[in-house]
Amino acid sequence: MNISSLRHIGLSSQQYISKCYFHQTASLGEIRKMARLRVVDNSEIGKRAMAEGKPPKCIHVYNKTGVGKIGDVVLVAIKGEKKKGILVGLKQKQNPKVPKYDCNNLVLIDDNGTPLGTRIHVPIPTILRTILKEKTQNKGADYTNLLGIASRFV
Repeated sequence: MNISSLRHIGLSSQQYISKCYFHQTASLGEIRKMARLRVVDNSEIGKRAMAEGKPPKCIHVYNKTGVGKIGDVVLVAIKGEKKKGILVGLKQKQNPKVPKYDCNNLVLIDDNGTPLGTRIHVPIPTILRTILKEKTQNKGADYTNLLGIASRFV
C-alpha cells in the first residue's frame, strides 16, 4: 500500500503500521501450544532456563481437548530439548476449592513419570493427589512420586 492510498482511507503511515503489523494479545490463562510455563522444581535444566529468562514453551498437551488442566502431562521445549512435565498450578479459572495461581506452574518429569528435581518450591493443590493416583492406575507410569517431593499442599 502506498502513501496516497493511505491518505485516501484516512490513515497516516504510522497509524497503518501500528494498526496492521504490531498487535498484542492478552495473555492466556489456559495451557495451549506455545504457552509459556514456569518450572517450580529444583531440576538443573529448569533452574538454568528460568535463570536465563527463557522459560519453557508448551509443544503438546496429552489430552483429547488440547487445553491443559491441573494434573495433565505436557511436552515442553526447554533449552533446546524436549521434556515432559506435569501441570501443578494454572492461571485459568478453576473449579470451586481449587486454587488459582499467578502463573502456570510445571514440574519436569522423565518418560516413566519420576520427577527430575528433588523438591517443589510452591504449594500444590490437594486435588492433585486424586488426579495423579487415578492416572497412575490407568497408565503404566508412576506419577505419585511427584507427591512425595512436594512439601506444601493448598
